[in-house]
Parts: sequence; C-alpha cells; structure tokens
Amino acid sequence: MTLHTLFVCTSCSAVFSHDEADDRAEGNQLFLKLLEAQKNNSTYNTLNIQSDSCLWTCKRSCVVTFVCPQKHTYHFVDLTEDCTTDLLQFSQLYEASQDGYVLPGKLPGKLRSHLLARIPPTPETRA
Repeated sequence: MTLHTLFVCTSCSAVFSHDEADDRAEGNQLFLKLLEAQKNNSTYNTLNIQSDSCLWTCKRSCVVTFVCPQKHTYHFVDLTEDCTTDLLQFSQLYEASQDGYVLPGKLPGKLRSHLLARIPPTPETRA
C-alpha cells in the first residue's frame, strides 16, 4: 500500500514568533484538529498525518504539504482550523488519483485559494 502523508507545520503562527511558538501556535492547533477529525472518521485512516517543526513558509502560515512517492506534491498556505474538513476531503481525492493530480476545480471549498504550489513527481530511476 502506498503511504500518503500530510505534513503539518506545528510552529506556524500569525501571532507568535517562530522562537515563541508552542502548543498554542495555530499550526499545532490545526494538527491536533486534523488528528481528532481522523480519529472520529475511519474514512481518513489511510492518511498518515505527521507534524513537522517548520516547513519554511513562515510568512504564509499555517501550512501543510501532501506527499506520496510517484505523485504530485501539494503545498497549501494561509490555513485556519476551519480548513480541517477540506483538507481531509482533499486527501481522499489525492489518494484516489493515480499520479496525485487533482483538477483545480475539484479542490474542496477553501483550499482553492490556498494552494501555493503543485510540484510534479520526481522521475523514476531508469535501470
């Protein structure tokens, strides 16, 4: 089974500086809300949700990145806790896509205006 991972920057904050970020940081709150939503809905159990201390998009916090081998990578910015459902709905589209490409018109609600980058998959190594 292919592992689909959602990295959530837990130090992202529009209120706290990077050095002051703690459990109250908006990124950490988004991470906790995603874990709780996943726990309460088995539909999302195949998504590997991981925290990351910094995704280097500090001026556009809160940020998350969807990654999977052989698939496009998606980097969403300027998120709030209200984006939790949209992120989990996107995860279903992402997992269902063979190459990870999700048509822009299919992006759930709030995510349409929060996509910073869609990065193509790395080429497969040739023997």
